[in-house]
Amino acid sequence: MRGNTSDSLSRKPALVTRVRDLVRPKDPFDIPAVLHGLKDGMLSTFLSNDASDSVKTASRLVSEHVICRESRELIRMKALILVGGFGTRLRPLTLKHPKPLVEFANKPMILHQIEALKAIGVTEVVLAINYKPEEMMNFLKDFDTKLDIKITCSQETEPLGTAGPLALARDKLIDDSSEPFFVLNSDVICEYPLKLMIEFHKAHGGEASIMVTKVDEPSKYGVVVMEESTGKVERFVEKPKAFVGNKINAGIYLLNPSVVDRIELRPTSIEKEVFPKIAAENKLYAMALLGFWMDIGQPRDYITGLRLYLDSLRKKSPSKLATGPHIVGNVLVDETAEIGEGCLIGPDVAIGPGCVVESGVRLSRCSVMSGVTIKEHACISSSIIGWSSTVGQGACVEKTVLGEAVHVKKTSLGEVVYVCDGVYSNVGVVLHGREIESSNLKPESNVRVWD
Repeated sequence: MRGNTSDSLSRKPALVTRVRDLVRPKDPFDIPAVLHGLKDGMLSTFLSNDASDSVKTASRLVSEHVICRESRELIRMKALILVGGFGTRLRPLTLKHPKPLVEFANKPMILHQIEALKAIGVTEVVLAINYKPEEMMNFLKDFDTKLDIKITCSQETEPLGTAGPLALARDKLIDDSSEPFFVLNSDVICEYPLKLMIEFHKAHGGEASIMVTKVDEPSKYGVVVMEESTGKVERFVEKPKAFVGNKINAGIYLLNPSVVDRIELRPTSIEKEVFPKIAAENKLYAMALLGFWMDIGQPRDYITGLRLYLDSLRKKSPSKLATGPHIVGNVLVDETAEIGEGCLIGPDVAIGPGCVVESGVRLSRCSVMSGVTIKEHACISSSIIGWSSTVGQGACVEKTVLGEAVHVKKTSLGEVVYVCDGVYSNVGVVLHGREIESSNLKPESNVRVWD
């Protein structure tokens, strides 16, 4: 049972001193020793999402002041991002562009991950892709120079699942350094505690580490059953009817090169075919993710993920958020966007580059991608507005991804959609390149409804 606030505060200095004692003076880079020390009565709490304030203080000290120094010692560490296929759950946004290039919080989804990997010393990122690889690489070619990181492509001729791409990219991932490498699902957005995962992996000495996150309704997922004190994974239970745990696979892994030797070059699942075998040999460990997590591969979760991301940005980098009398809650506005007078924007809104928001507009819980024009007195909420679309004067767009002047229920707006002034719609998804001239109360041929 946690003590009161004053007791917790009184314990913090001793705990912090203990961590500092562990890291000096003999070997300032011996982070496994630090984690071993934390393990004595503390690591079990550290591994859970219920960590006390004092333990979080210690973990931040290790991460910010120690692990950052060891990250400079990493040699040619690599990562594989599972880019995936057609992104059908985010259509029509993915009809013309691969899903990882869809903007999230004013930058492509995949750029969030690449920047996080670069920050902890990864020198090469391999993209496992089978849909529009040319567009992906053309877009990212400038970032390998800007970020000083090598970005290459491993192209599948057929979908290989979540494990097959590792076998296909073997020659790109494994070299003489024998360093472990990261694997990330491209849909995942979180705070990416990758430094901490490196040291967790080194400390337990197993073959593979997976990141897990706690959910409220584990019966909807495949649950990871693990020893809370060590993180050792015991087994996986798919959509359990009885409670066996509340932690699920978060889609971020750190693997020894030997894991690739377990994988055949064929369509196969790392979650269902590879990890259970490693767990049976007591070589698979799970680290609980502190902070938010969301798979943003479908519109509803995309909007939820934006809220969680902006909440995190408020805590870590509040100066990046917009301020002013017209702003409510967390709002991210690109510096090239234009905002008219009398607008009310927020909470949980991202407005991308080159957007024009005219006077009297109301925006909440929505993503407005680059080049969008929103005419005066329009109202948009719980929606995704695709690139270069126009929302007309007085339009109302709700729970939608749609174009100009539309009141939509659970909808997505494709690229270059024009919805004429005063239009009302309750449809689900409008495809790119469409002009809507009258109110839509029922789905039509160019519309897909989603729940």
